[in-house]
Amino acid sequence: MFNVNCINKIANVGLDLFTDNYQMVEQFNDADAVLVRSSSLHELELPKTLEAIARAGAGVNNIPLEKCAENGTVVFNTPGANANGVKEIVIASLIIASRDIFGGVNWVNSCKDDPEVAKLVEKNKAKFAGTEIKGKKLGVIGLGAIGILVANALNKLDMEVYGYDPFISVDAAWNLSKYIKQAKSLEEIYRECDFITVHVPLTDSTKGMFNKETFAMMKDGVKLLNFSRDTLVIDDDIVEALESGKVGRYVTDFPNPKVCGVNGVITVPHLGASTSESEDNCAVMAVRQIMDYLENGNIKNSVNYPNCDMGVCNHVGRIAINHRNIPNMLSQFTSTVARENINIPDMINKSKGKYAYTILDIESPATPELANKIKQIDGVLKVRIIK
Repeated sequence: MFNVNCINKIANVGLDLFTDNYQMVEQFNDADAVLVRSSSLHELELPKTLEAIARAGAGVNNIPLEKCAENGTVVFNTPGANANGVKEIVIASLIIASRDIFGGVNWVNSCKDDPEVAKLVEKNKAKFAGTEIKGKKLGVIGLGAIGILVANALNKLDMEVYGYDPFISVDAAWNLSKYIKQAKSLEEIYRECDFITVHVPLTDSTKGMFNKETFAMMKDGVKLLNFSRDTLVIDDDIVEALESGKVGRYVTDFPNPKVCGVNGVITVPHLGASTSESEDNCAVMAVRQIMDYLENGNIKNSVNYPNCDMGVCNHVGRIAINHRNIPNMLSQFTSTVARENINIPDMINKSKGKYAYTILDIESPATPELANKIKQIDGVLKVRIIK
């Protein structure tokens, strides 16, 4: 029986996938696996028995990845599950940024008690006129699951779309429309585009990537959309760029005291993936990943351990090992098993940065004694008997 704790509300369409081998528990410390959305786990003590954390969403800034890896806890996310929801809000925001719809609506609401409101509208509507997006240049930074959908959709709306992603995957490249122009550098995006939307993870290299220096490279009046991560943009610098007119509009899904209420800023209350469809998709993907890991030892879409898939075990036993990525680990595992006179008909070993993961399928039942002997090897973080 596996214990599962939901720190945030998770859509029932996902939770309903759990079989009778799973039970929901109230306490984090009692869980074999945890499902989370936006709550921070950084201050929580990780129980050694915690096998997996699944984030029902893409961003994992709320999870201590290194701490989890050292604990032998695999952290999953759900890339692409909410991509369409974010794509749609980006399209809506692009149009809102080009036409002063919010300003006009707010002004009309302020006139709601005036019996001559219809005449006032005709007299003042020119104050809220904007521009069309057709024919304008759009820069899409980051061509992952969301960025590709955004680029392809807005190309179909007759925008001239530039895409930039030096790490684009083969699958993503296949899905990208042939009409998307490949930018050779970020500077080309900054220099050429009337609108810029960013879809990259927060890393040391992307933190603060929008700042005084990068704004200076952009067209006057550029519109910037940030539905990715809040700290990609330096708040003081974007406010200054808006005041000077360098940036014409900034749409962000991450309100904070420095940008809320600033002229030219449209703050969205973190609604990018807030659709019932996105929440359902994320829940289903997160639950399936946890079940496959707990039942079969397979890893898919982990952010702190390598992807590793051996399917369903067709042999007598299976052992899964979370360990550090250091030399001579695999040979120590196989020799430990061999000393027990057990054959290994199949195995897989993958690494990701400082950490690695090994699955051994064996022709005799996996015993706690064998697991404990492997656990004693220096560099091993966790050993699980899968079968």
